Amino acid sequence: MGLRDLVYRLYAHRLEASLSPEAIPRHVGVMCDGNRRWARSAGFRDVSSGHRKGADKIFELLDWCREAGVEVVTLWLLSTDNLSRPASELGPLLKIIEDTVQGLVAEHWHVNPMGALDLLPAETTQVLKDAGEATAHYPGLLVNVAVGYGGRREIADAVRSLLQEHATRGTTIEELAEVLDAEHIAEHLYTAGQPDPDLVIRTSGEQRLGGFLLWQSTHSEFYFCDAYWPAFRKVDFLRALRSYAARNRRFGA
Repeated sequence: MGLRDLVYRLYAHRLEASLSPEAIPRHVGVMCDGNRRWARSAGFRDVSSGHRKGADKIFELLDWCREAGVEVVTLWLLSTDNLSRPASELGPLLKIIEDTVQGLVAEHWHVNPMGALDLLPAETTQVLKDAGEATAHYPGLLVNVAVGYGGRREIADAVRSLLQEHATRGTTIEELAEVLDAEHIAEHLYTAGQPDPDLVIRTSGEQRLGGFLLWQSTHSEFYFCDAYWPAFRKVDFLRALRSYAARNRRFGA
């Protein structure tokens, strides 16, 4: 072990020791951003190299989250906007996502696919649905895999589902309007029944949400990291937890 590795491990251990179990977020959302830029900065001509490296990082992150005591992780892997990328890039990216999800199943993570799955190719949709069904009763950390996800689309889907549910009951629009509140809509979100994210991490230096968990992140704390997603390290994750623990959460008060 080199001196640099030793110093890194000692620093990571010090960060871990400084974290109180009571200050660990239950739900962490991660915007896995910067795969393409990492690939270009590393000299790769094919950006798929960045996506593959980023996929490997997911398994590391989940181990870190489990060690820390996090209960839910939401990973934004592909937005609805990303679906307009050239087929030469989108096709390999979807295959990497499929392989990653199947890898999560093989490692017995509890996978919950979320997003506008009807917008995805049939093969990708099937892989996601199969993963959700196969791991539905797995204990431990819940992994929301957001593919073909957009915050506005999620809210629209929730309202649509709510209207369809009440239509089957024979509820009129007027009757629904009298009782409709935020909780009714929340019950139809992709994350229904889960705690809202306490902490949202975005890598690559970008400081915007871009539509990630628009409804659920009202009271979330945000942490923006300069590292590209494939280069995200355990110390970066621990720094995010340390920053979160230092916040005075007032939940809008």
